This record gives sequence, C-alpha cells and structure tokens, in this order.
Amino acid sequence: MGIDSRKGATFAGVPMKHLSLVTLTFQNSALILVMHYSRVMPLVGGQRYHTSTSVFLNEVIKLAISLTMALYDLSLNLPANTPATTLFGTLITAVFTNESWKLAIPAVLYTIQNTLQYVAVSNLDAATFQVTYQLKILTTAIFSVLMLGRQLSTKRWLSLVLLVIGVSIVQFPHTSSESATVKAPTQRSESKLWYSRSIEELAEVGSRAVKALGRRSATYEGIDEDVLLQNPQMNSRIGLTAVLVACALSGLAGVTFEMILKKSPSSPSSPAPGLWIRNVQLSFWSIFPALFLGVVWKDGEAIAKTSFFAGYNAVVWCAILLQAFGGVVVALVIAYADNIAKNFATSLSIIISALASVFFFDFNLSFSFLVGTSIVLYATYLYSTADFQRPAPLRIADFEKTTIDGNPNFFDKSRSPTVGNEARTSSSSRPGTPTTERNQKRNA
Repeated sequence: MGIDSRKGATFAGVPMKHLSLVTLTFQNSALILVMHYSRVMPLVGGQRYHTSTSVFLNEVIKLAISLTMALYDLSLNLPANTPATTLFGTLITAVFTNESWKLAIPAVLYTIQNTLQYVAVSNLDAATFQVTYQLKILTTAIFSVLMLGRQLSTKRWLSLVLLVIGVSIVQFPHTSSESATVKAPTQRSESKLWYSRSIEELAEVGSRAVKALGRRSATYEGIDEDVLLQNPQMNSRIGLTAVLVACALSGLAGVTFEMILKKSPSSPSSPAPGLWIRNVQLSFWSIFPALFLGVVWKDGEAIAKTSFFAGYNAVVWCAILLQAFGGVVVALVIAYADNIAKNFATSLSIIISALASVFFFDFNLSFSFLVGTSIVLYATYLYSTADFQRPAPLRIADFEKTTIDGNPNFFDKSRSPTVGNEARTSSSSRPGTPTTERNQKRNA
C-alpha cells in the first residue's frame, strides 16, 4: 500500500515519477557539461580552482541536505510536540548505530571516485566521458559475482559484452577539436600577431600577465606550468585511465556498501536505518578523506599559496551544487520510479550531452561514436530489463479432477470397491472396461 501510494504521488499536479525522471535527465546532462566547462574555461583571477576543494564542498552540501531530509523523516514518526533536543538525539543515535563506522570504507572509495571524475572530464569530451562511464555497470556486476556470489543470466552477460564492445568503439580515434581551450571574449583571432591599440589595452595585457605568472622569478621558473594553466590541453590517455579507475571504484564501493548493509545487525529495538540516514552516514564519513587526503595532503601547499576559493565563480559553484543534488535526485527516482526508468533517463541524458557538446564544444559526432553509443544504450537497456522467465513444464496431473460431484473422498481406497466403481461408472465420461463389467456381474 505504501509503495503504491508513493508511485502515484504527485507534486503540483505532476506525477512524482515523471518529475523525478525529468530532473534526473537534466541533472545528469547538465552536470557533465558544466564540470567539463569548469575545467577548460578561462582562468578566474589568474587561477583555476582546486578539485579537492570542490569535492570537499560537495560532501558538505550532501551532508546538509541528507541531515535535513533525515530530520524530516524522523519528525513524521514522532509526536508533534517532540522537543528539538529529542529529535536531534534520535538522529544522532540512528546515524552512529549498527556499526556505521564500517561505511567509512565505501566513503573513501566514493571520494576517490569523485576526484577521478574531475580528472576524466578535464581530459575527455563530455559525451565521451558519459558513454565510457557506463562501464560502472560492468564493474558492479563483476564485483557482485565475486563478493556477493550472485548468478548472472546469459542475457546479462551478453549485455555486458555488448557494453564493452560499444565503449571500445567509442574510443576509436575520431577527428575533433584538438584544443579544449574556451576562447575568452578578449582573445583576438584575426591574425597571429596582435598589438595593443591604446594605453589602456596595453595596461590590461600587463595586468593579465602579472596575474598569470604570479610570483615567478626573473628566470621564468614555472613558465610551462603557467602556459598549461591558461591553455589546458586534453590528454585522452589520462582521461580514459581516470574514468576506468573511477568505474572500478564505483562498482567496488557499491558492492561493499551493499555487503555492509546485509551484514549489519538489526533488531526491533534498533531497526535498519532508512535511505536518508544512510546518506547521512556516507556523507559524514566522506568528509574526512575529502578533507585530509584531498584538501590537506594533495593540494595543501597550493591552497596555502593561493586560497581555498581560488578560481571559483558561478560555473564552479553550479557544478558543485549539481553534483551534490545528484544524490537527492537518485533518491527520488528510487522512491517514485524503477530501475528501468532510471536507466532510460540516463540514456536520454547521454544523447542530450552529445548534442550539447556539438553545439558548445565543437564536438564531432563521428560514425564510430554514433555506433558505439547506440550499442552502449542498447546494452544498458538489455541489462536493466527483467530476465525472461520460462514457464514451468505442463503436468496433466495438475488438471485432473480430485473430486466428483462434490465428494472429496471419491478416490479414497478405504471405501468399498463397489461404491467406487458405481460412482466411477455413473459419473465418469469414460466408457466402462470389460474387466469392470465382469466384476460387477460377479458381485451381483
């Protein structure tokens, strides 16, 4: 009853199932495009933002959203006059019970995966990244077989093979824009040589050069790093390696998370936590690796020289918010839709990302990309659909009558053979055999 009511829920007259799917499609498409642009756009104040800070802020926002939703769910199950201290105490108890510290393992894996996503979108086109990232279906299936002992049907193994073939075709070399640099509005492209036409323009060039070079020595120490910072170039090998490792971590983290949930003890006094409580636990444990491994250890020296928010603008904040709200959108799809609809929304977002990449990033839709993407979309659909269930073999005995004329003891052998024969002769449509007729005459 509860599931049916959720499936039929509406918001402003729009079914929540359709609303969640449209939102997921938009979120998946916009996230990859905005993330890619944030890594290749012109520098902000002569700096490009550090990915570790964006991953950390992403987890902080996820935690805030999950805490809000978890408090709302708990308030629905408690009396209306429950004080806030009791509500927060119940939430803390729910978050840190059932050995929630074990979720630190998938939390670390998810944090590294999010960091590798930024590396991948910095070196791959948005459409290529999104198609290749579907290999997480393969890694999840493999880890579920190895760690959970699941059995995959022949159809699903076939879909996984098609998935690998499709992604391999997408990776075939195709002509596209070599440079991923987005031209700034002030960049002149009429000629290779450009000279300032006024004192103001010359001063502007000088200020940009000072910001770009920063505190470099007179010997141009670090000039190569500055050039690459201003003109980022995509390296497909680095991008492909990053997305493959991210897919492997995604599958391992998902299966580890499921295995921990299955082994977690639960009792009537401490039932299994709900969806938002689990999101709170994951976000809480993800903050620590994002802060210490990313912000402090990986980019600590660079952040100390610049600042935590160096290179931030509206585009960067938009990418962080889109990624943070992705967990909320997926939770809505789980609650109001099904897995097939979720994969349909993902497939539609791949198509939208490819078309948008053509328009915004001069991406070339080659024949190999179209063929490979089509195979990937079909493999995803084939994997998500339910397996064909062969009907059980037909047994005639299941359709034979067990009672005749409402007598359940018709075939009871404890009854006299005369009664049984008379009933069989009078009620059955089968003709009597000579043996039966001779037995009746002998008894008479």
